[in-house]
Amino acid sequence: MLSLERVIIPLRILIVLVFAGLVVAQVMSLPGEFAQQAREAPELGAAPWILLAFGIFEILCVQVVLVCIWRLLSLIGSDRIFSAKAFVWVDVMAWAIVVAWLALVGVAVWLMTLFLTTPELRDPGNGVIPTGLVLIGGVVVLVVVVLRALLHRAAEMRSDLEEVI
Repeated sequence: MLSLERVIIPLRILIVLVFAGLVVAQVMSLPGEFAQQAREAPELGAAPWILLAFGIFEILCVQVVLVCIWRLLSLIGSDRIFSAKAFVWVDVMAWAIVVAWLALVGVAVWLMTLFLTTPELRDPGNGVIPTGLVLIGGVVVLVVVVLRALLHRAAEMRSDLEEVI
């Protein structure tokens, strides 16, 4: 069986790399891409800027989740994953995912109305990706809520077991 150290260290390295990549996307890639899109297609109006704000916000939510995972890994390493401090990080992570999903729902609804009201964009396939992303995001939200409930249940069981011992 793998020791936790063998898993936690590579996971932390990956978290740092993903976080750094997200910062690059937030600061350079997305702003450059959407600014170019706004210059090349002024008929899009505010759409590129709305999508830029949405993209930066979604990345921020992912960064919050990564920080929470980092903190939870620290608690696992010190065998305090069932403490009240862990529940705070799990709650922050859950709320970041819920807020990101709600923003995704809002943007998906906006895109669907844009697709329906713009003749050039009326294509049955245009709604597939936003709808799919909303459905996948909903699954992620519900899985996180279930995992949160399981952590609470496990903490209660551990507390009960400690009382018996």
